[in-house]
Amino acid sequence: MSKKISLFIATLILFSCQNQAQVKTTNIEMEQQIESPAQAEKRIQTIYDFKVTDLYGKEFDFSTLKGKKILIVNTASECGLTPQYKDLEAIYEKYKDLNFVIVGFPANNFGSQEPGSNEEIAKFCEKNYGVTFPMMNKISVKGKDIHEIYQYLTEKSRNGLQDSQVEWNFQKYLINEEGKLVKVLSPRVLPTDAEIVGWINGK
Repeated sequence: MSKKISLFIATLILFSCQNQAQVKTTNIEMEQQIESPAQAEKRIQTIYDFKVTDLYGKEFDFSTLKGKKILIVNTASECGLTPQYKDLEAIYEKYKDLNFVIVGFPANNFGSQEPGSNEEIAKFCEKNYGVTFPMMNKISVKGKDIHEIYQYLTEKSRNGLQDSQVEWNFQKYLINEEGKLVKVLSPRVLPTDAEIVGWINGK
């Protein structure tokens, strides 16, 4: 066998080995990227993973709400939907002793309709609507500075239910007794809507 043929065969063998190594590496990388259901389940959070600050500067730990149904809503004081505060307070008063709670998050993301300080928001809610359900520190519910709790509420990879976007003030997120997101409702769905009341009552 001539030296040229031997060299050609050796080159082919080397090239083949390199290709096999690349394919093997690619297969390993793909296996690492494919997430098992168990891994995905581990990554999904619950509302109990979060601690926030309320309107008065105190820590609010969502894990203290275990076993309760939770309605989370982003609020604003100068919005056409602001009167929903009245209905929110009404259903809270009616069902708060039946393992139900509302948690409000003032936000200034839409039309600058929540310009006040935490203190001003607290006074407004109490004076105009007699709000007694928990109200949190003003946050951002969308954009680059979105609060982590709204990252959870709006990203399927975190909440396990669906991707969503906060459309406007008073969008509603329903959390079940296990701390998992179960429903997203548009801002115009009233707090007293049959869908919400039925959910509270387990229907």
